Amino acid sequence: MTATEVLSAREAIAGLPGENGDGAPPPRAAEVYLPRSHLRAMHPDSLLVTGMRGAGKTFWWSALQEAPVRDLVGRLADTPTSRMLREKTDVHAGFGFRPAPDEYPGKDAISGLTRDGIEPRVVWRTVYARHLAPEVHPLRARPTWRERVAYVADHPEPIERLLYERDAEFDAQGVHFLVLFDALDRSADDWRDLSRNVRGLLQTALDLRAYRRLRVKIFLRSDQFDDRTFTDFPDASKLLASSVALNWPRHELYGLFWHYLVNHPEGDLFRNMLDSGGWPPVEAGGQSVYTVPRPLVFGEERQRKKFHLIAGRWMGTDRRRGFPYTWIPNHLGDTEGKVSPRSFLAALRAAAVDTAERRPEHPYALHYDSIKRGVQAASAIRVNEIQEDYPWMHQVLSPLRGMSVPCDFEEIAACWQREGVLDHLADRMQQDDVKLPPRHIDQGPDGVRRDLEALRVFYRLFDGRVNIPDVFRVGYGLGRKGGVKPVK
Repeated sequence: MTATEVLSAREAIAGLPGENGDGAPPPRAAEVYLPRSHLRAMHPDSLLVTGMRGAGKTFWWSALQEAPVRDLVGRLADTPTSRMLREKTDVHAGFGFRPAPDEYPGKDAISGLTRDGIEPRVVWRTVYARHLAPEVHPLRARPTWRERVAYVADHPEPIERLLYERDAEFDAQGVHFLVLFDALDRSADDWRDLSRNVRGLLQTALDLRAYRRLRVKIFLRSDQFDDRTFTDFPDASKLLASSVALNWPRHELYGLFWHYLVNHPEGDLFRNMLDSGGWPPVEAGGQSVYTVPRPLVFGEERQRKKFHLIAGRWMGTDRRRGFPYTWIPNHLGDTEGKVSPRSFLAALRAAAVDTAERRPEHPYALHYDSIKRGVQAASAIRVNEIQEDYPWMHQVLSPLRGMSVPCDFEEIAACWQREGVLDHLADRMQQDDVKLPPRHIDQGPDGVRRDLEALRVFYRLFDGRVNIPDVFRVGYGLGRKGGVKPVK
């Protein structure tokens, strides 16, 4: 690459998208990348879609509400499934983290209803029925969710008739009626209520499977779906059989990276870098979208060579430090090695900015030291995210700052005991001051260790010692011989 091309590449990488905090639809269809493994999740019959935080659940919840995005997904995939989604799906929001009281009740409204003895299943059935009801239906005349829920609870036969007749209408038109649910963790502050809410929604989804055209799609956090109480009802296995995980194998992470770059205003540079052949764009939603050739996405050795044109061959002065293509995802994975695209893009974006500030004359777009600092930045973001989801995480992990892992769990337990961590946390829980607290704190340090393992923050080695993935270890200031330095 010429010096001018290096600067252009660095600027483009520094402009990779960041956190989409309000869950708004993507502003450009060119920002939509469809991994092959996500295609099944787009089908109306895929009722349950799971994934780690940052895997794309809220992105798809938001994006699928937009007709141009559905059109693009259909054109990119070009299968009977995707064409059905593109042309014949009526989509609505049933719950999400954006307040929308006309579309669905908020957390406080749901809590008030369930405290008064209303089953969550009835609440979700009401949400679905109101979306489905025509403007002249009595359900539409009720101004509050409490009144709407009461109507549905008191009029089961008219609601069944509504579902039956509307399903027949949609079937005659060849249309699917789809209501999307996301951010269920925001529907409750404790595990008991969250379990009841999710369980009720899954029951509603199962009830609707009896119809030809009425469907829900539930986007659920994989770290919050390990509770068996969610599925302790008849035929729950049918839902589990239809579930789809939003996974991001390494080649798809880089596929996403290239997708953004080839659709950048300087996209010609990257299209020529990747493939000198023709790049016919896909026309969708009034926009032209370039798609990365699938042979490149699935050809990891080819991807490695192309990425090293941007980042150099090594993570230091020679091969002993590792190779950028594998080093970045290896240091961003959780205990199962899973990497969220949000963390991946954040690390690359921060690396480009750092290179521009510290090594502007570097012959590659990314300097290896800047890549390390990019991983530090992504780790800090991931730590902030998990603390938003589980505020108690900071209380149990911050006292470990300065320790090195792997270590015997007794060292961690002794630190918690010395600092009075679990006693203080238990006191706060007595005051209902902890959102989604550790489920097994009543079992002492071993119980909290189990909870951290379930959240993929801790894992044990064959010799029993506890280790922490770099993406959390770095952000919480723990050390490891030969690892990325902790954030200071």
